[in-house]
Amino acid sequence: MTAPTMDRKAVLTRRRWGLVVAAVLVQLALGAVYAWSVFNTPLQQQFHWTKAQVVLPFEVAIGTIFIGSMIGGRIQDRYGPRPVALAGGVLYALGMMLSSLVTSRNQLWLLILGYGVMGGIGMGAAYITPIAMLAKWFPDKRGLITGVAVAGFGFGAVITAPAAKWLLSMVPRKTEVFLPLGLAYLVAVLLGASFFRDPPPGYRVPGFVPPSTGRAVAGNRAYTLGEALRTPQWYELTAILALNVTCGIAFISQAADATHAIAGVSGATAAAFVGVLGLFNSAGRVVWAWLSDRIGRMAAFMGMLVLQAICFLALPRAHVFALFALFAALIVLAYGGGFGTMPATAADYFGTSHAGAVYGAMIVAWSIGGVVGPTVTALLYEWSGHNYTVPFTVLAVLALAAVSLPVVTRMPAEPALYRGGVEPIPRH
Repeated sequence: MTAPTMDRKAVLTRRRWGLVVAAVLVQLALGAVYAWSVFNTPLQQQFHWTKAQVVLPFEVAIGTIFIGSMIGGRIQDRYGPRPVALAGGVLYALGMMLSSLVTSRNQLWLLILGYGVMGGIGMGAAYITPIAMLAKWFPDKRGLITGVAVAGFGFGAVITAPAAKWLLSMVPRKTEVFLPLGLAYLVAVLLGASFFRDPPPGYRVPGFVPPSTGRAVAGNRAYTLGEALRTPQWYELTAILALNVTCGIAFISQAADATHAIAGVSGATAAAFVGVLGLFNSAGRVVWAWLSDRIGRMAAFMGMLVLQAICFLALPRAHVFALFALFAALIVLAYGGGFGTMPATAADYFGTSHAGAVYGAMIVAWSIGGVVGPTVTALLYEWSGHNYTVPFTVLAVLALAAVSLPVVTRMPAEPALYRGGVEPIPRH
């Protein structure tokens, strides 16, 4: 390799960190969805919706994410990340602004269409692009960097929750807050996504040699989406992510209300705490992803699920706010860890050549968990006489049962990687 070629690769390796900043900016806007519980009570009071009704826009948004991620992931693998992220971000922001037009109890459908369908599909397309893009730019820091890439998503609620709470106090019609929020999301996504690009063909990180031993060894073959779907490992990983999401997002959807009901704090304190939880959601994506590079991906997932099971059992009895906050933070930390660790896991198992399509399809786990978790929790809460003991105990049992999946999940067998004429990924 000539000196000019080495210099060019070194320059690209340094400049790739600018893409991380751009990715985090986009994810900050998308992650605002996690602040939804701040809207629960104000919307219930103004429009007289039930608890099950008021979480429908949030559930639909999460439930339609996989549509955007599947379509966007496949387009990205062919045309690059920039057009997909820009289109998804615009759709997401327009959905938020459309939600501001809701004026009556009978227009729940409009909130579901704007915030839920348009917001969810746009969010999915814009969400998958920086993850797949950065996995290609950072083969030397795959777990850490995919964790950082989605940390901004978890941090979005930290910014949005207090801002939304302030906006809600300023407007007579509570849905009006979605207009300024949508405009802010649009600016952030357009600014960040305009810098997105894939590495040039043949890009290598100077001096990096993939490890052949250790607990987080990547495979050395590239799968197309069709080939990945023919392996049991794709379904095992998707199930792990779905169960981790179900438990964590069920709590997030009720975070403000549960904090008020169990710990007895004021509504303002509960809303502020939702923002603080966003810090743990964000931190979990980095910490668990970094840890998975060292202890192994499946060991990390076992740790997340066991931690959630313990905390869900303890949470209904934590009437002291400090204790409640500790258990809640650990649940959200583990929830975020699933999103930080799974992109690197999928890349290890199936390669990065078709990461947009393969992991984009895996996002169906997020949609399944995002619908099942909040819905079942809300129904169990109402069925049990407005008590969180039953729903949180059910979530604890589910998390504990889910531990069996990472125990049995193994890397795809090497001979299976050659079916269909799949070419090996060149070693760096």
